[in-house]
Parts: sequence; structure tokens; C-alpha cells
Amino acid sequence: MNQSSDTVVMVRPHHFASNPETMADNAFQSIAQQGLNVAKAAYDEVTKAVELLQSKGVKVHLFEDTGTETPDSVFPNNWFSTHRTGELVLYPMYCNNRRKERRADIIEFLQETYGYEKTLDLSVLEQEEVFLEGTGSVVFDHDNQLAYGARSKRMNEKALELLCEQLGYQPIAFDATSSDGKPVYHTNVLMAVGSDFVIASVDMIRNKEEQQTFVRSVKNSGKALVPLTEQQISNFVGNMLELEVNSHKLLAMSETAYRSLTTEQIRQLEQWVELLPIAVPTIELGGGSVRCMLAQVFRKP
Repeated sequence: MNQSSDTVVMVRPHHFASNPETMADNAFQSIAQQGLNVAKAAYDEVTKAVELLQSKGVKVHLFEDTGTETPDSVFPNNWFSTHRTGELVLYPMYCNNRRKERRADIIEFLQETYGYEKTLDLSVLEQEEVFLEGTGSVVFDHDNQLAYGARSKRMNEKALELLCEQLGYQPIAFDATSSDGKPVYHTNVLMAVGSDFVIASVDMIRNKEEQQTFVRSVKNSGKALVPLTEQQISNFVGNMLELEVNSHKLLAMSETAYRSLTTEQIRQLEQWVELLPIAVPTIELGGGSVRCMLAQVFRKP
């Protein structure tokens, strides 16, 4: 199983704003960023990000979001994921206006282009107030069939277990909180998994037993653990995604994240990947960063 892919889906927003519905539990979000300037800046950031990724050989399927009711549409990784084993998974979303991001045209395009044989629709769990927000809530180690998840309103452990049962993965759930005791709202701000490394803030897993389980799991997976501080997490350093074009690995991240890495961490990561910083300061006001903007597309081998 391969950790990375060379293809992503991105959504360019026309009415980006800081989502009032997600403000309560997303500590990464800035208050009330809206208006034409913010929307235009976010639109331009996506345009430039697409150009940069394409210049590195990444295949980008770009969709436009012209709707006014979907302020977070720029983060498509939360509502679907694709898998080499032939599944397309749809996820249950915590906020009402985020459920409107699910698009039949994107689902159809992916099914027709990549021939996913099975659509696993977990979105029905919304009716039971059970949520699991895609690769925001779940960070997959595809090489080792592991699924890491930090418990929160948006990561229900039962839903994680149900997903893993269907995919044949092993769930690894834990509590992760900031120093003021707030749960980390999405696992993918806490950690990222590459082919050769896992980058994570282990200290934010406060329960010693769960922390040891996590560290042991990374060690057993044969990947190097690159530890992050809570300060780095607040600068989106955990929110990275490895991509691979013709055996050349790239690590996409925001410029905010890149500037927060230490010289030693950069040296360490550059053994395995080319670091690719992308400027998305406006989009980060919405509480997500580069990883959240990239929904990976895996083809069946």
C-alpha cells in the first residue's frame, strides 16, 4: 500500500468566510473574517496553490464553489476520502452548513474517472449525531493500515471503528488537548503521516498510556517520529500532506507552518521529502491549512 498519491481534488471558494457554526470548537479559527476582500484573497490563494502544485507535477482536479452557504468549501478533505482498495467514503459532518459541501458532481466525476467500486456512505450517521470528518478527523497510515483519531465532537470513536472495519484498518484513538484543556478539534492539525515519518505533537496526548500506545504504534510502523511542540501545532505545522510524483516526494504545507519548523526539523524532513511551502494566510483564518485543502485521490493499482 502506498502512503502518497500524485492527484488531489481542490475546491476554489468564491464566498470564503470564517464559519460561525464551527467557531465554538475550532481554536485555530479567527473571529469573524468575512467580506469581499477576504473572499477574493482566499480565491487568489487557491489559484496560486493550484499553479504551484501543478508546476511540481501534481495533478489537480479543481472545482469551483459559487455557493454562499458553504464558507468552508475550500476544505473538501472533510467530506470524502478515496482508497486504493476501490472505496469512496462519504463522512458525517458536525455542522449543518458543512453538510452542504457534499457535491454529487464531484462524487460522480471521481466514480467515473477512477472507477471506485464501492461507495461507503457514513453520512447517514449524522441522523444519530455521530460525526467523523474525513481525513480531518482520521489520519491514515496506508502503508500499515492504521487510522489515527483524536476524540472530539468531530471524531466519534464508534464511527472510526465502523470505518476501519470496512477498510480493514486498525483504529488508534486517543484524547489530545491544548494546555488549556480544549480537545484538538481535528486530528490532522496534530499530526501527519509520510512514507518514512510521522510528524506529531505527542505531548498533547496527555494520558500517558495513550501516549505510549501512540509512540509504540509509530515505532512498530517503521517510521521515524518527528516531535512537534504545541506552539508549532498552533501554527499548523501538523497540517501537512505528502504527495508523490514519479517517485519524488513532496511535503505540502503552509508558509506559516514552514516558518515555524526548526532548522533541525527541516534537515530531518529533507532526508525524505522536498518541502513545499504554500502561502494561505487568509484561508488559515478559517481554521484550516494546506492539508485540509487537499483531498487525495488514490487510484486502484
